[in-house]
Amino acid sequence: MATRLGEVRLRTLDRYIFREVALTWIGVTGVLLVILVSNQLARVLSQAAANQFPQAVVFSLIALTSAGFLTVIVPIGFFLAIVLALGRLYHESEMAALQACGVGPAGLFRPITVLGVLIVALLVWLSFFAIPAASARAQAIRTEALREAQFGALEPGRFRTFGGGNIVFYAESVDANGILHNVNVFVDRARGPASTKPPPPAAAKPEGTAEAKPAVAPASSSAHAKDPKDSSATPKQEPGSPFEIWVASRAEQRGAGQADQTFVLYDGYRYEGAPGEGEFRIIRFSEGGIPIQLGSIANAATKAQMKSTADLLSSSRRDDVAEMQWRISTPVSAIVLMLLAVPLSRLRPRQGRFGKIGVAILVYFLYSRLLVSGRTWIETSTMPTYVGLWWVHAIALAGAVWMLFRESPPGRPQPVDSNSLRAAV
Repeated sequence: MATRLGEVRLRTLDRYIFREVALTWIGVTGVLLVILVSNQLARVLSQAAANQFPQAVVFSLIALTSAGFLTVIVPIGFFLAIVLALGRLYHESEMAALQACGVGPAGLFRPITVLGVLIVALLVWLSFFAIPAASARAQAIRTEALREAQFGALEPGRFRTFGGGNIVFYAESVDANGILHNVNVFVDRARGPASTKPPPPAAAKPEGTAEAKPAVAPASSSAHAKDPKDSSATPKQEPGSPFEIWVASRAEQRGAGQADQTFVLYDGYRYEGAPGEGEFRIIRFSEGGIPIQLGSIANAATKAQMKSTADLLSSSRRDDVAEMQWRISTPVSAIVLMLLAVPLSRLRPRQGRFGKIGVAILVYFLYSRLLVSGRTWIETSTMPTYVGLWWVHAIALAGAVWMLFRESPPGRPQPVDSNSLRAAV
């Protein structure tokens, strides 16, 4: 009867410790997630404002990029939850009563391990499947939104800038086929690296050819036009001619969906000159192109981070091997941190409830820094790939085993008395 009563009380104790650690873990993880999402929100909103992303894209990017933080905050949240929950039991002398009843580290690990198994399963799903898919999806949404913002949202009667701001585009109207009419393009070559190139070498070709056709400026022009005989080749950019103006009856976009795209203008004039100077060059063309490069897309996810686990397993590239080792380390680190947290949460008499938080944060910082350094060493060939990140886990695990043996040396008897346990619980 006494043994049966002791088993019931032990199950009650397991539920009590499980509930304390689980609720603390939810609270700590929620706070960390809010902090990181707030920082991510500011970054995504800044990027959305700069690239004119629609509202739906902003919410999608925040959700997808914030999901990547879970592999970081779930293990540290679990680690700090154990330290905080058991620290409260030590501070309020509940742990002293449990130890007096013979409940040692094994009795504490039992309910914590149950929660740890659930967290490890969650991390395996996140690290190996969910986060890579979310990173790839976020990159695709960001690229598509940037493309739509720069090329898909052209509206007639509205000025738009491209190429880092040194190209201003204006069209009077757009027909149902996407052809732009009455187009004006201003190119400022004095601002940063040129993102445009002059059209291919010109020659006297009939109208409708794919090369620019130089012509003498109209007589009504108030500027001095150079001899058209000199325009048998593409005009060279001179220090005193930092701008171009393209005027065309119609234009279209080529290479949509690619990193490098081109605006092709038909039946128009290209003016080259500089403000304040009386000389400029006029070229008549039947077809001319202005290459435009999409703006750089800031994204923390590397190519390896967006690959599926199957692709990483079949790859021998060092960055892919390092990424695979990192994904394996995420659930492994949760187990190692659990083993570290139980002995680390032990408080001395009259020590504050949060007395070990600073030490716990320092331990996690060293552990995580070693993991990051190990990954970098694998990517840079400083460390062999077969070593991986296991040495970091081995060091942390050795420290956890040492603290557990110091607190509860093997061979020390710890009997459980059901009557004392009933009074303690």
